[in-house]
Amino acid sequence: MSIIITNLSKTYGTQKAVNNISFNVGKGEIVGFLGPNGAGKSTTMKMITGYLDADAGSINVSGIDVSKENIESKKKIGYLPEANPLYFEMYVREYLHFVAGIHQINNATERVEEIIKTVGLLLEANKKIGQLSKGYKQRVGLAAALIHEPEVLILDEPTSGLDPNQIVEIRNVIKALSKNKTVLFSSHILQEVEAICDRVIIINKGNIVADDSLQNLQKNDGKQLFVSVSFQEEVSKDLLINLLAVESISVNGNKFRIQTTNAENLRKQLLQLSIDKNLNIVSLQNESSSLEDVFRDLTNNKPL
Repeated sequence: MSIIITNLSKTYGTQKAVNNISFNVGKGEIVGFLGPNGAGKSTTMKMITGYLDADAGSINVSGIDVSKENIESKKKIGYLPEANPLYFEMYVREYLHFVAGIHQINNATERVEEIIKTVGLLLEANKKIGQLSKGYKQRVGLAAALIHEPEVLILDEPTSGLDPNQIVEIRNVIKALSKNKTVLFSSHILQEVEAICDRVIIINKGNIVADDSLQNLQKNDGKQLFVSVSFQEEVSKDLLINLLAVESISVNGNKFRIQTTNAENLRKQLLQLSIDKNLNIVSLQNESSSLEDVFRDLTNNKPL
């Protein structure tokens, strides 16, 4: 395993920011790290990268104990923090040469040009960082995190501020890199996590409340069952809300997504309703829980 977290804790005054958590992340994995604001995500990431000391527990990165060999562990890590720290008066290429110098990279010029191409900064490379859009500043931060070819990537909101096209480009970069790296990826954009991650860890109030594959988390387990139905005719939500086993309904035109405790029974009721009211059902099917459904259920419906 490239990241091994064991019984990790961090307290601020009387607040337990991280409460005795444990998890592992292996090489080649992209793991989504989710939680509401204040849940302990960024604190955990800062402890993994050695920027914060843990109060208890251990962190091992690529076989190195972070508390005992802090500098050596940092050499193995590429870190893009949520608040991306950059020198706005430096030019992009100049800044990346500066970062390469810190890491004592021998072939610095070659590596800088390579990473500029990798993250799509060719057209902006001769500009001052302060002149860049937020999305391109984010790319500079990602380039700096990648320039020394780390084994482990800790990415805290890496697609923040990017437009949809840029998000897809950075997503593809991260996917390509994950083949021989370990990636711990935090995002408030749940669709991004669904698109890029195979496994998800959810933290709430400092505690790990889920650690499983995305597929397993989204399986219907009796708590979150959904039926999707669409009608040819215009149908009132009120007509459906009184059906047995209906817990909530979301509406998009004539399509309804219904949360229920008994999907099979609900489908039968919908078919009977269509007969009684002379309605034409266009589609009727079960749906898996979305990551948003899972997240809200595990974090007591708190927003990210």
